[in-house]
Amino acid sequence: MPYYAKDIMETSFDVIHKDDPVEKAIEQIARGKVRSTGHKTVSLLVIDDFRKLTGVITMFDILYHLRPSFLNYGVNGDEIGFEWDAYLERFISDLKSKRVMQIMSENVINAQADEHLMVVLDRMIKNKYRRLPVLEDGRPVGVVYISDIYEHLFKNRA
Repeated sequence: MPYYAKDIMETSFDVIHKDDPVEKAIEQIARGKVRSTGHKTVSLLVIDDFRKLTGVITMFDILYHLRPSFLNYGVNGDEIGFEWDAYLERFISDLKSKRVMQIMSENVINAQADEHLMVVLDRMIKNKYRRLPVLEDGRPVGVVYISDIYEHLFKNRA
């Protein structure tokens, strides 16, 4: 059984340009692909004009930036008596008007196709990542998902 990133990486993955509106990312994630393992993709690789990876945008990134920024300064959403329903549509509208590069995660840790699966897994566990883009010359060629590693290692051993 092969044990390298290239052997299990998903080569059919969604990308989005860094200058695209967040609204496009929301739509792409909403209709994300279901991989052969049955897991739905909830992230997009962000590329530049040269198809080089510049970041990743996930469902978490989108939901994080939907929230008003004052919640990032030690304020809990339930303790302020804020009228959430009155502002929710405005929060969504403001978020949709932003560009992907404004809310994406940058400085993304990645993997190489010829790295051993245990090296990739260790990197993912230590950083609490659920996915790692696989790069070749700075361009994405695949994605390794932690759920796919699990499936690969234990499918025929259970």
